[in-house]
Amino acid sequence: MKNMTPERIAAACGGTYIGSEEIKKREIKGAVIDSRLVEQDFLFIPVKGARVDGHDFIPAVFARGALVVLSEHPLEDPAGAYILVEDTLTAMKRIAEYYRKSLDIRVVGITGSVGKTSTKEMIASVLAEKYNVLKTEGNLNNEIGLPLTIFKIRDYHEVAVLEMGISEFGEMERLSRMAEPDLCVITNIGLCHLENLGTRDGILKAKTECFAHLRPGGTAVLNGDDDKLCTQKTVNGSPAVFYGIGRESGQAAAAAEPASADGIPAPVKKEVYATDIKTVGLTKTSCVIHLGEESFAAEIPIAGTHNVYNALAAACVAKRLGLTAAEIKRGIEAVQTIGGRSNLIQKDGITIIDDCYNANPVSMQASVDVLSNAPGRKIAVLGDMGELGEDERALHAAVGDHFAGKHIDMLLCTGPLSEELARAVREASPYTAVFYFADKGELIDKIKHWKREGDTILVKASHFMGFAEVVRALAE
Repeated sequence: MKNMTPERIAAACGGTYIGSEEIKKREIKGAVIDSRLVEQDFLFIPVKGARVDGHDFIPAVFARGALVVLSEHPLEDPAGAYILVEDTLTAMKRIAEYYRKSLDIRVVGITGSVGKTSTKEMIASVLAEKYNVLKTEGNLNNEIGLPLTIFKIRDYHEVAVLEMGISEFGEMERLSRMAEPDLCVITNIGLCHLENLGTRDGILKAKTECFAHLRPGGTAVLNGDDDKLCTQKTVNGSPAVFYGIGRESGQAAAAAEPASADGIPAPVKKEVYATDIKTVGLTKTSCVIHLGEESFAAEIPIAGTHNVYNALAAACVAKRLGLTAAEIKRGIEAVQTIGGRSNLIQKDGITIIDDCYNANPVSMQASVDVLSNAPGRKIAVLGDMGELGEDERALHAAVGDHFAGKHIDMLLCTGPLSEELARAVREASPYTAVFYFADKGELIDKIKHWKREGDTILVKASHFMGFAEVVRALAE
């Protein structure tokens, strides 16, 4: 990590360096919080967890070759140098902020209620056609994961694509302070984390905290079909860049805009937009992407209109970073799905749509739409969605209402809130056979018994429901 010596690290986090002068000037090679990942000349940051205190592993990391460690208390006869700090987590964030500022790299920050990870993967895939890209791995998008990702940036990286996830006010300000993005992408303002953020207006306020640390001359890249984001036409004195489906925003988005003199709402102009969208079974979505005067046909190797938005966000970012239309097309068509997010698993003639990493009303409805395009018998295995606030039962019912006309053959669900979803499906879609289970184990037993060759089975719920167990049972 260039220029990251114990001396500079101590200054960055306001800590006190205790150790030899020789070590003080040496450059660390990496920084981690997991003692098992420590390598020669690494910085180890001990974190206190519910069951384990990382400070207990300080002797072990020195034995593994750690150059320096952080500590919240003085160390007796340490085997190496350490930096005394009040709080290791706060120190880690300050170190990440300092390191990012020292780097000559362009950063793309991504947030939004739905689609952050998929959009991150799409943007990274496209930018990799021209640049050496570092991206957030997995879901390391919070106040611990983001600094750990920043610590992985090296001299040879040209662009970092960083995902930023929040659940409360103030969190995005802290994340974006570390990331300091050159481009800030917001995918949408949906119905997530309502317990802490209250309303969609609250979510908009929380998400747009990222604008406070957008680099001078930086650009906000926003979904032009989202009625809340369409109100953010100017960010830090510069025009926002919009993307979406169709040349102009839909009526829902336009309704949020001030009316013109004749009373017609002013539409949002999109820099990048898609037309001619067609879903090809469960494996592809085709469309034409327009980049101003240029356009090209693309085959996104993932089903669902929501993935068109991911591709458009990537095209928007790539256009700003100098990629050609041909490079953008190649990057979009090379993207791969990741486990837990619309990942297709084929087993004994059955197709499993593994979308069980997380869920909210918007993503749940989008997954039902994908399932509706499947061949053969269509089965939805759904569970509760979390953090929806006081309207949680009504929002589960709204997902049930969405089944109308989709010709889903069977619904199996579990969880106290999904009982409301099941009730709504029975009313909205008489075509669908509905089965509610109080116990997840019973649901697993039934779906294993009922599945048959030719079925397509969607598995989706919020992460706390543990539906990865359902996927494993189906894939055995």
